[in-house]
Amino acid sequence: MNPLKRVFLDSPISRLGYHAATAVGLAVGVPLSTGRVEVHDGLIVCRGLPKWAFRRGGTCVGRVYLTRDVVGERVFRHERVHVEQWKRYGFLFPPLYWLAGFDPLKNRFEIEAGLEDGNYLPPRRRPAAREQRAAEGPPTDH
Repeated sequence: MNPLKRVFLDSPISRLGYHAATAVGLAVGVPLSTGRVEVHDGLIVCRGLPKWAFRRGGTCVGRVYLTRDVVGERVFRHERVHVEQWKRYGFLFPPLYWLAGFDPLKNRFEIEAGLEDGNYLPPRRRPAAREQRAAEGPPTDH
């Protein structure tokens, strides 16, 4: 592994960045939250924040998810991937995210976190059994 990667990725330095980001997320989220502050599977969720505090439906800073009201297991699953990205990249995560671009459909970090779970794409629905059979056509005898 490249020596720089060893120092900055999945390292004590990246963990320091993750913990610092979590502290910032709490410092912003707790006082601004007008809703409940909860923990879901290690993800700290600060609800009821003003819209200027984040882009789109919310943002993840360290292990703190800042949102007004966009919650639910799918979103939490998406945000927990961002938590892992914060752990891996630490202080490098914000500039790497910025360099990846703000179009979520092209941003590698959003793609990795799941575009559907992040509400960037509508969830795929599985066809009902009847629709599936109709799409396959009538049964054939061989």
